[in-house]
Amino acid sequence: MSRIDIRRPHQRSRQDVRDAVDRLACSLGDRFGVCHRWDGDTLTFERSGVRGRIAVGEHDVHVSAELGLLMGAMKPLIEREIERYLDQHLA
Repeated sequence: MSRIDIRRPHQRSRQDVRDAVDRLACSLGDRFGVCHRWDGDTLTFERSGVRGRIAVGEHDVHVSAELGLLMGAMKPLIEREIERYLDQHLA
């Protein structure tokens, strides 16, 4: 099982960051059938072959995920896309 672990600092309000993460989760849900829910300031997400969480902190965002065998082959692509989104929406 492959793991993704990405941290990005931010200087936005926690609510702004939560809104950006929520838009990402809704987009992924529409495109790939990813189910998500909020538990406090942590969004958990899941679909076949992927399970993870995005924790919104006061000064950073922490994305962690476990990828199944098939999705693990796409790990570099998935990491790049997550990093691109975070850089674009949290900068």
